[in-house]
Amino acid sequence: MLMSESLAFIDTHAHIEGKEFQADIGEVIERAATAGVSRMITVGTDIESSRKACELTTQHDEIYCSVGVHPHDAVRVTEKSYEIIRQLAVETPKNIAIGEIGLDFYRDRSPRDVQEIVFRRFLIMASELSLPVIIHDRDAHEPLMRILREEKTRGLRGVLHCFSGDLEMARQCVDLGFHLSIPGTITYPGNDQLRSVVRGIRMESLLLETDCPYLSPVPYRGKRNEPAYLKITAEKVAEVKGLSLEDVARITTLNAETLFGLGLKEQQASIAYKIRNSLYLNITNRCSNHCSFCAKFSDFLVKGHLLKLNHEPSSDEVMSAIGDPSGYDEIVFCGYGEPLLRLDLVREVAGRLKKMGCRIRINTDGQANLVYGRNILPELAGLIDAISVSLNAADAETYQQLCASPFGSAGFAGVCDFLVEAKKHIPTVVASAVTVPGIDIEAVRRLTQSLGVIFREREYADVG
Repeated sequence: MLMSESLAFIDTHAHIEGKEFQADIGEVIERAATAGVSRMITVGTDIESSRKACELTTQHDEIYCSVGVHPHDAVRVTEKSYEIIRQLAVETPKNIAIGEIGLDFYRDRSPRDVQEIVFRRFLIMASELSLPVIIHDRDAHEPLMRILREEKTRGLRGVLHCFSGDLEMARQCVDLGFHLSIPGTITYPGNDQLRSVVRGIRMESLLLETDCPYLSPVPYRGKRNEPAYLKITAEKVAEVKGLSLEDVARITTLNAETLFGLGLKEQQASIAYKIRNSLYLNITNRCSNHCSFCAKFSDFLVKGHLLKLNHEPSSDEVMSAIGDPSGYDEIVFCGYGEPLLRLDLVREVAGRLKKMGCRIRINTDGQANLVYGRNILPELAGLIDAISVSLNAADAETYQQLCASPFGSAGFAGVCDFLVEAKKHIPTVVASAVTVPGIDIEAVRRLTQSLGVIFREREYADVG
């Protein structure tokens, strides 16, 4: 089996420049490293803390910083304040963002109109400096989203830290190009709303943070928080998303590296890639369909793996990428294309893997019989243990609108026929549907039941 990944988290929002960590910062960093937190961003909240954050980056390789003024102090911001923050941002090599900035209508320590003015000024500064923003939002969801929409043309990017909105707001933030940062509050028994957000948003839009020394996760609630506890938050995110801890570490670290420019490593395209304890095989980027909801049209990253192939691998290349398959729960022909377009390779590789005792699954659009002009399912008998077919609609018209089958109206009927025929040759047959807004999922479920196969609902825009 492939070697397990080492954990490497990034705490994207900490306040370790503060007095709470002056006495033992070395030990704090050491404990973080032991827990897999290899880097952390300490976030300025005023001129003094921003300066201290910048200084801290020169003393510790693991620490990066951002500079800004918290909305609590908006009323004290002067033109000189803007000049100082801009100078710190430009002259500090390891400054990666403007923040913490935003709105706080909970405590109202600064007048609300002043908060909005200062927030906009810092957004403009970030745009001029081509830096992301780290945004504070407490009880100010509606005005904050209004401002972000109004300032959209500036090409802003960044993160809403300690995200506290609902799923609908989360989706709006992601649509505007922002990430959401998940703190230790996800472990609090009463915080079902945040768990719902994490469940409903793609991992590719999530970051992890401690906000230390505040918001310690269970079981440290009420005690000083520190970067080492980020792993507890990651474990809860993994549980909610049905992923492994290694998946969460890989994906959120890549997200942070990409957003903040933290030494992003050049990736090679993956032929074999692990999610949870399944090994996926990426053997082609070609597809039969042109689905409107396919994430491939925005990027080729799936759960932190780059799937844009520079060539279609041979069977020997696929086997080499797999290595020892014995420790995986299953091997899945999936990737970022339609695997049955390479039927001969699927049969050869599956045959070799079956001799090693592997369980094999195929994820397909179900149009292979139309592609080849014959029933190919008997050729998979004895090789494939399970097949998951993207049905996605309850009628031909909706299917064609969503999936743009090259076979036109025959495409949907072909998928239904494929599902029925698959039951004769493959032990487990599943029909799936993506929860695209407006789709009648229950109608798809009823159709699936009438076809006599298992139904699986797939989260919209969440791949892998």
